[in-house]
Amino acid sequence: MLTIGCHLSSAKGYAAMAKEAEKINANTFQFFTRNPRGGKAKAIDPKDVEKFHSEADRLGIQKILAHAPYTLNACSPDEKVREFAYNTMADDLKRMEYTPGNCYNFHPGSHVKQGVEKGIELIAELLNHILKPEQSTTVLLETMAGKGSEIGRNFQELREILDRVELQDKIGVCLDTCHIYDGGYDIVNDLDGVLKEFDQVIGLSRLKAVHLNDSMYGLNSHKDRHAKIGEGKIGKEAMIRIVNHPVLKELPFYLETPNDLEGYGAEIAFLHSVRQES
Repeated sequence: MLTIGCHLSSAKGYAAMAKEAEKINANTFQFFTRNPRGGKAKAIDPKDVEKFHSEADRLGIQKILAHAPYTLNACSPDEKVREFAYNTMADDLKRMEYTPGNCYNFHPGSHVKQGVEKGIELIAELLNHILKPEQSTTVLLETMAGKGSEIGRNFQELREILDRVELQDKIGVCLDTCHIYDGGYDIVNDLDGVLKEFDQVIGLSRLKAVHLNDSMYGLNSHKDRHAKIGEGKIGKEAMIRIVNHPVLKELPFYLETPNDLEGYGAEIAFLHSVRQES
């Protein structure tokens, strides 16, 4: 079964997101834990959460994915920015326990002239302070496109972070198709080779989710500009191969394409139509 959803607004709560997912035939979804530019999170309503769990059971919604705000930079040279990252992520992971057993995704951050090694050290340090044995949430490092001083521009950088994390069972990776293509991994012409390299460097057991996005600028552009499915440089045929690849097909897919709800529904319908069930 294809597990696929899109990014939904969390402004009206969990139950409302489940209702929106139902409208577009999605069986999962992604959401920001708070304003994507940062700020205080809205208080969680236990009644809303209870209603969500009931709706999720009815609709077969599984493995929802929370996304940290874009302003979270775990390896900033500014101590106050790193403190914001720590406080935000710690608070988000507490909130995630209202919907246990899911995933929390974040952009590793930008080292801003400190160098990659220092950036990796700071990210791992933050994770080792925040991850707790009792948490049920898996935290995911997202693959990045490599613009500016981003950490995570290649599989090796992510591996170096992962190697330094003490609670190995609490950490994984989210693969963004636009990001890795923009970063130089040719998933259009050599998907098997890219996944083989991922396995050799990181390990496929670490891969927990896929952001399914086409790319506006394409291979090696390092631009990070998402396009609608089939309207970018990755293209429709490559996307069909991705959702049917034996290594990826059982993972949850999350659309972050530039769409409204109706547009997401059309993309989900298309991807269901090309899914090859064994």
